[in-house]
This record gives sequence, structure tokens and C-alpha cells, in this order.
Amino acid sequence: MAQKIKLSTIAESLGLSTATVSLALRDSPLVADNTREKIKERAQALGYIYNRRAASLRTSRSGIVGVVVHDIMNPFYAEILRAIESELDRNRQTFILSNHYDSVEKQRNFLETLLQLGADGVIMSPAIGTPPDDIRLAEDNNMPVILIARSIENVTLPTYRGDDAYGIALATNHLISLGHRCIAMIGGTDQTSTGRHRYAGYVEALEKANIEVDPKLRIPGPRTKRAGFEAAVNFLSLPQKPTAAVCWNDLVAIGLMSGIARAGLVPGKDISVTGYDDLEEASIATPALTTVWNGQSEVGRMAARALLDKLNGSTDADGLHLIRPEMRIRQSTSPLKS
Repeated sequence: MAQKIKLSTIAESLGLSTATVSLALRDSPLVADNTREKIKERAQALGYIYNRRAASLRTSRSGIVGVVVHDIMNPFYAEILRAIESELDRNRQTFILSNHYDSVEKQRNFLETLLQLGADGVIMSPAIGTPPDDIRLAEDNNMPVILIARSIENVTLPTYRGDDAYGIALATNHLISLGHRCIAMIGGTDQTSTGRHRYAGYVEALEKANIEVDPKLRIPGPRTKRAGFEAAVNFLSLPQKPTAAVCWNDLVAIGLMSGIARAGLVPGKDISVTGYDDLEEASIATPALTTVWNGQSEVGRMAARALLDKLNGSTDADGLHLIRPEMRIRQSTSPLKS
């Protein structure tokens, strides 16, 4: 059996102390950049494998972070995850990912697994119905929690998300400015903070424009392209004959536009449609989707940074942190036809 490479082996080959080698392999700023790179190159050449378990015994840190979201197949979460990964990589943190699909039990099992592994912390977009006790379980066991995308009532943890009420009001006001008065809202659920805030933003925008809020113009539920496509039947059958739709997200909007086109109408001309999130697919859809940028990359970066700061003893990040959404006007909206 080949002899296991030790830190002392690398140190002796470079004429350095074992402590310096150890610091360099942990990306410590105490070691000069050139020296750090030289040590890493030698470690790789010798076949040295960083022993995370041994390091955790020395530092009381495992180097593992949990990330749990609704469904990574949703590009919204994928974009957040990419930003989280980039930030954690710079700090030699490895993350373990789980989808909860709004199952509180599945989410709880993941949190318990993280506790068993001695994870340093967890970043989570909480499942619908997450009890505060599940969050306290993690916090009471010294595993800090950072929330993203959704809030939990009566829980004052660091929370990073877009300003949903403001963002959906941007979309609604854009349609109003084009002359639309009969505007439907498609998708979402009052079971999540996101759903409640976005509907509130839609209602507020209508009321400020002195447009009567008609609850029958709300089609709750859809959050996927398939659901948006299927919702087109209900949307086009509404007796009020809406001329525009504010959609829960880009996926719903793109699906709705496909359903509108299937019915022989032209989205963006016959009916205006707005999305939410400004996913990569939005700009290349047909027509290009007018939508609201929701700051996914900023949410992920700031959440990861907040967790790392917490692990280093900071408490500055507690409370709600809202990213200011921005409007992206493209081809899927146009002035109301006379």
C-alpha cells in the first residue's frame, strides 16, 4: 500500500514549516499568494488529499454547508445556487443540496442529516408550512440558518429575497401605462410569503390607478410552463376578457404565451404578458418576454456571504434584506388596441 502523504512531507520538500503548509491549503491570507500557489502545486504533484475530517476536529468546522430549495429544476433556484456556489468556493466550503418540493418532512430530514454531519450552516428557501421549531432546532444546535426567496412568520433570521410587492407593482404599472385596465394575475399561492406579497403588489397598483380589483381575474396555482400553458384556457375564457396578464414568474408567462398562440392569438399584440425573474430564457422567448429582474444572483451571493460572516462571529446580517427589482421591457407587451 502506498504511503499516505503528510503535511510534513510537503513542508520538508519546500523547506517550509508544517504550519505554513496547513495555512496555505486552507487559503489563509496569512500566507503570501506566490507561496500559497507553490504549496498547492507541490501538494497536487505529491498526491496529497486534504483531510476534511481531521481539519474539522482541529477547527470545530466541517467545511460543509447545506442548501435546500423547492426544486433545482426551476431556473430561478439554479441561478441563486450558482451564486451561492461561487461565493462558497472562494472560502473552501462544500455544499450539499436538497430539493424539498414543499414537503416539510423531507426538509426536516435533510436538516437532521446536516446536524448529524456537523454541517457549519444551512441556506434554505423554506417549504410551505415550515414550523419555526424546525428552524430553532438547527439554531439551538449551533447550525446557523439563512433564508432565501421566502420568509417565515415570527422568525427573525437573516432573510434575502427580492421585494416582491414592489416588483409585481412594476409589472402591473407598466401594463396600466400602456392603457390596459382589465389585467389578470396568473399563478402563485397565498400559502407562501412570495405569493402573498406579489398579489398585494398587484392589488396596490390597481387601486392607485383607480382600477377596481376583481378577484375573478386572479388565477392562482400555476408556477411552471406546463401550468401556464394549461391556464391559458381559463384565462381566455374569463367573461371580463382581460387584455393583459401579470404572471407569477417567467415560466408561467412563457407557458401562457404558448397557450395564447395555440388559440390563434398573438402574444404581445393581441394580449400583453409580463413575467417575473428575468431568467435567461426570457430574452430569447418568442416574443421576447417583458419581465421583472428579481436579483437572483444578488440573493445567492449575499446569503452565502451572510452565512460565512455568521460563522466568523458576525451578527450584522439579522433581519430582512430586500433586493430592489428592475423592469425589463421587451416584446411581449404593447399598448391596448383601440
